[in-house]
Amino acid sequence: MEHKELTSFPKDFLWGSASAAYQVEGAWQEDGKGESVWDRFVRIPGKTFKGTNGDLAVDHYHRYKEDIALMKEQGLKAYRFSVAWTRIFPNGRGEVNQAGLAFYERLIDELIENDIEPMLTLYHWDLPQALQDEYNGWESRQIIEDFTHYAETLFEAFRGKVHYWISLNEQNIFTSLGYLLAAHPPGVTDPKRMYEVNHIANLANASVINKFHELEI
Repeated sequence: MEHKELTSFPKDFLWGSASAAYQVEGAWQEDGKGESVWDRFVRIPGKTFKGTNGDLAVDHYHRYKEDIALMKEQGLKAYRFSVAWTRIFPNGRGEVNQAGLAFYERLIDELIENDIEPMLTLYHWDLPQALQDEYNGWESRQIIEDFTHYAETLFEAFRGKVHYWISLNEQNIFTSLGYLLAAHPPGVTDPKRMYEVNHIANLANASVINKFHELEI
């Protein structure tokens, strides 16, 4: 089909890029960060290509200013990134790790200063290992409360700065790869558990959305 005239994108259309914390940050044990399921999973022989891991990645944790300068040079208007749950709550719940929270505040401020809209993903698959050990993570409804509390902490911390939020990144992917194909943590092949996890993830997602509206973010 030949288009003789295409509708232009609106002036406020957000062209951007995206990443996940585990893919880019590195600094996996710095400033009080706890262990995630991916920090553990990549150490199982044969689970990743040539045994690679995200311990260093592209060192975004230390080089975020350089990375944002490159984003600005490319003309990006938005950056979707995820927060590592274990930087905020090293054990999934409890006392807030202020050093971890401060990193994301610096990242967000740098984005805003460079006219790049921050888009925050609450969960991009790096569940705190402590919650996996305690109650099997997404297999327990306890995670609804813990995930909602984690989300509320970020909603309040970045109120007025972050206007776009993503709760669960690709829910069907992390549930099927983790609980059906055993390619992602926790490495399970069990259709029944996969559907149960997906259901609980739906409930957690709804809880977080309700909290978002309740706080009038």
